[in-house]
Amino acid sequence: MEAFQTASDVFFVLMGAIMVLAMHAGFAFLEVGTVRKKNQVNALVKILVDFAVSTIAYFFIGYAVAYGVTFFSNANVLRGAELVNGQHAFASSGFDLVKFFFLLTFAAAIPAIISGGIAERAKFWPQLIATAVLVGVFYPLFEGIVWNGNFGIQDAITHIFGAPFHDFAGSIVVHAVGGWIALGAVVHLGVRKGRYTKTGGLVGIPPSNIPFLALGSWVLCVGWFGFNVMSAQSVSGITGLVAVNSLMAMVGGILTALIAGRNDPGFVHNGALAGLVAVCAGSDVMHPIGALITGGLAGFLFVWAFEKCQVKWKIDDVLGVWPLHGMCGLMGGIACGVFGLSALGGVGGVSFGAQLVGSVGGAAYAAIAGFVVYGVLKNTIGIRLDSEAEYYGADLSIHKITAYPEDDVKAS
Repeated sequence: MEAFQTASDVFFVLMGAIMVLAMHAGFAFLEVGTVRKKNQVNALVKILVDFAVSTIAYFFIGYAVAYGVTFFSNANVLRGAELVNGQHAFASSGFDLVKFFFLLTFAAAIPAIISGGIAERAKFWPQLIATAVLVGVFYPLFEGIVWNGNFGIQDAITHIFGAPFHDFAGSIVVHAVGGWIALGAVVHLGVRKGRYTKTGGLVGIPPSNIPFLALGSWVLCVGWFGFNVMSAQSVSGITGLVAVNSLMAMVGGILTALIAGRNDPGFVHNGALAGLVAVCAGSDVMHPIGALITGGLAGFLFVWAFEKCQVKWKIDDVLGVWPLHGMCGLMGGIACGVFGLSALGGVGGVSFGAQLVGSVGGAAYAAIAGFVVYGVLKNTIGIRLDSEAEYYGADLSIHKITAYPEDDVKAS
């Protein structure tokens, strides 16, 4: 029975890892549908190669930073079939390996989130360097603090507030960290050519392909149930409450984004994602009505913040990743300390003070990391395409082919 339980956990976590891996296709098509046609190939290649670099960085460095575990042992040890000093260094059936795979897909979401903000004017190779540094060092440092209790920070929060900082599936650890790092990247890059008039007026750049944008959103929504539910990381830890809360937050985000966004399809499809981002932290402790309210607030917040970024603050965040992941993630982490309380129908075991400190602290840490990493790259090797390359698009400038090469042949 013990062997069967372990094998079941391996399969469960493996399926979760595959579902979250599929979400990276969602990131890719969300970006493809939003950017102009001359930058679609770049979006696809960037997401895929970022994942490859993330895997190398997390395998050799990041996972050890977060959890103190390295994989420099023979394969029998790694799969739990061989003892080290008379003890199993790794769980049987290779459970630790699929756990790494699962958590890798979370880590790789950091550059996937950033990618949407820096689209259409970022250099290719400097972004890969940023990916390696962020996934290898900066992300796992915070991940280890929250999910592995590193440096005693969770103990200190528990001592002060009576409960640890709670982030079940990464509203802060993944989404807020990715979104606030992206803010630094976007600010350092500056706005796209032609985005604003000389007097500061906004020049509209419509999405290139609404069906692709919608496809990306749908793929992300489906994969998100692996992202949230399978964060339990064991069959015995599964709870339908996480699934229903994720569902309620998603639909809440859709409906408020529909209203606030005045039927705009881009806002509607991103509203679903805003709700899912916000509910990650408290999806295991909220009542479904609390999750619905959390998702609804996130959908409204995304529309408001996206418009403020583009029109008033002149922050040219192409996909709105700072509003979507950064702001909605921050709001979700704090909301966990409200709607997770037993007094409001939640499971309890959370503290508003702990959620506020952990959420704001995570956002501040990520913002500093983003400004530092991209600031150093900007002042050394440069992070932005030159004017000519940006004009012709990243597809031709970097990859030497467009998304529709047959049209180019006909035109010539």
